[in-house]
This record gives sequence, C-alpha cells and structure tokens, in this order.
Amino acid sequence: MFGPLRVSLFVFVLAASRALSCELALVLAVDVSGSVDDEEYRLQMDGLAHALRDGVISEALVRAQAQVMLVQWTGSSRQQITIPWTGVNSFDTLDAFADRVANDPRIWRNYSTAIGDALEFMLPAFGQVQNCKRHLIDVSGDGQSNEGKPPTDIHNALKRADITVNAIAIEASEPDLTAYFYENVIVGEGAFVITASSFEEYPDRIRKKLLREVTRQSARIGGKPAEVSQKQ
Repeated sequence: MFGPLRVSLFVFVLAASRALSCELALVLAVDVSGSVDDEEYRLQMDGLAHALRDGVISEALVRAQAQVMLVQWTGSSRQQITIPWTGVNSFDTLDAFADRVANDPRIWRNYSTAIGDALEFMLPAFGQVQNCKRHLIDVSGDGQSNEGKPPTDIHNALKRADITVNAIAIEASEPDLTAYFYENVIVGEGAFVITASSFEEYPDRIRKKLLREVTRQSARIGGKPAEVSQKQ
C-alpha cells in the first residue's frame, strides 16, 4: 500500500503532467509567391508577429502548451520550415518566437503558387508532435493554386492524420479567392476561411483568425462574424 505522502506525490505528478500536455500543434504557413511583393510580405510577417503577442492569443497558446512552427511556401518543391517546432511553455518563449517571425527573411520571390504541394510538405511534420491533441495548419494566400498537385488531392491524407486546415484569403487581386479556398483548400470538421480584402487588412484578420483557432471560439468576435465560411 502507498502511504499518504506517496499518494499525494502521485496525484501531484499526474496533475502536473496533464497540465503540461500539448493541446495544439499549429503550423503557420505563409505565402511568398511572386504575387506577393516585399511590402506585402512585411505586412504578413509583422501582422502575424503582432497577433501572436495579443494578450488573449498568447495566454491561450501558453495555457495550451502549444507547439508552433513557421513555413514559407510558394511553387512546387519550394517549401521550407524557417522556424521549427517551438514549445510555447511561457510568455517569454512566445515573445521570442514572435520576434523570430517578424525578422524571418524571405526565401523566394518569383515563383508560382502550389498549395497542394505545400500541404503535402507540411503533413509529415506533425509526426514530431503526436502528443498534441489538435493538429492545425493555418494557410495564408493571395491566389489560387496554379502549379503542382491540386489541394484536394491531399485532403484524404490530412483527414487520416486528423489535421485541420484553415485559411485566410487575401483578395487583393482575386475577389473570388474565399470561395476557392472554401471549396479546395480547407479541410476538417469546423474548418473555415477568413477574408482579408487587402494586405493592409491582413493584420486585423489574422488576429481574429488566430483568436478563433486557439481559443476554439465558434461564435462572433468583436461583434462581427469572424469566419466567411465554415465546413461541418
């Protein structure tokens, strides 16, 4: 029989291990295709870094003991993990990650848009964070896939791996991009698309998108619908 001290220690260790378990593995996938100029790239990275520092988002990520990764992607065979999986176990760790996002140098500039290839590239990375309860890819993009595998070809593999894909459609030059992302890119129960009408609107929209994702909110944020369309 265990004595009272051992029982108390066991309960403490069990509670601590549960508290430290990873709730969310999140890949932030940033479009760096040829249609994105340097200023627009900077708006994406600064906006993303600012959103990660938001009080509600940062607290949710720390509470979730989240694992976060950054990927730059463009045409076929041009995807790269620029910031590897980072365990968000404190606000200092998250601040450091946000600093790295803000200062992440752009890798490519003049290539096509291969969303399917990007999703396929990111899929095996989740094998490194299998202990996380939710697996999520957060894709930003300003155009339809025009090279490589169609995104829908990767959907079954993503479903088998229990990976959800959400998207932010930057409709600077393609006004029907939200509908395209809804039909072809997002996948998983509750997956959704948020629209940014321009790159200038991106920082506000990515904040609302991350707020919805990391806090698992499904209602309205800031009095306005956060999502344009959601899959059931």
